[in-house]
Amino acid sequence: MAFNFQIFKTRALTAIVFAAVMLGGLFINTWSYFFLFTLIHFGCWYEFQKLLTIIFPAFKKTSFIQKSIYPLCGFILMLWVAGLLNGVSYVEDKYTFFGMIFLIMILSAILFYKKSGVKTIAVSIAGFIYISLPVACMISFRFSGNYFAGTNFNFDMGLFIPVLLIATIWINDTMAYIVGSLIGKTPLTKISPKKTWEGTIGGALLAVAGVSMAAYYLFKADIFSMLIFTFIAVIFATLGDLLESKIKRRAQVKDSGNFLPGHGGFLDRFDSLLFAAPAIWILMQLL
Repeated sequence: MAFNFQIFKTRALTAIVFAAVMLGGLFINTWSYFFLFTLIHFGCWYEFQKLLTIIFPAFKKTSFIQKSIYPLCGFILMLWVAGLLNGVSYVEDKYTFFGMIFLIMILSAILFYKKSGVKTIAVSIAGFIYISLPVACMISFRFSGNYFAGTNFNFDMGLFIPVLLIATIWINDTMAYIVGSLIGKTPLTKISPKKTWEGTIGGALLAVAGVSMAAYYLFKADIFSMLIFTFIAVIFATLGDLLESKIKRRAQVKDSGNFLPGHGGFLDRFDSLLFAAPAIWILMQLL
């Protein structure tokens, strides 16, 4: 894949504006953080349902109320995880957390079974798992307790995990594009023909090494923990990217939307995060 300076310039300029918005949402306060991921949540759902109407003709007949119930349930889950409904900043009881998710899906399926059919309900539940659950994980990181307690952190601990995760994904994505453009020759998969093994491996190595070393030197974080964290993040980020590419191939579209010039839509930009966030959430519970 030859390096295209004009494409890279467009992507870079868009990325600068996008990064400014993201950083503002992340760092201003908890309300800006919650608003940022609320926007991401509904933006991803909007594009996901647009793709579903192309892939599954039966989904076109679904009413507005039926299409809205799962995104709204996801938003309620976000409010609950953030403690805006229950007055608690973090869900301590993991069984209650997953029990609520299960209850939402079952009640919604029962409510719309006769009108929607199994396939429509199945893809809606898949959307809830694919979009709402990962965003809820990102919310839980921000409103949670102190991970890696005892290390030398000089800023809000609730920001450490989401910032570390997003930085890892961004560096992996950017370096994979640059390395693949310069030396990439071996296609990674037919799902995404432009991706190469050279770019994927190069981006992963640079992201793992760069973020891990930065966390170690800047915040005295345990280097072994950082290597595990970043390795899992890049693996699942890549899988998320490939899944979204598969969905777009089924819909026969190039981008999920046109929200960001050179980067596509919400799903194009956050596909990696949607897969990596639950994996890191599980890792944090194990640690």
